[in-house]
Amino acid sequence: MPLYEFQCTECERSFEELVRSAAVVAEVKCPKCGSVHVRRKVSTFASKMSGGGSAVAPASSCAPGGG
Repeated sequence: MPLYEFQCTECERSFEELVRSAAVVAEVKCPKCGSVHVRRKVSTFASKMSGGGSAVAPASSCAPGGG
């Protein structure tokens, strides 16, 4: 089940909700005020790279003669 971020348009509270399917998004209610007037926020996600390495090269490897 995906975890979505929402914001209530009534009380402005941001909250997260586990949603089983896209059709259920319309049934999400604000946990603070109970309003159904919520909007789904665009959120970032974390990813894990295999091998445990970093996706960013160290600055020294970018320098001339660096390595």
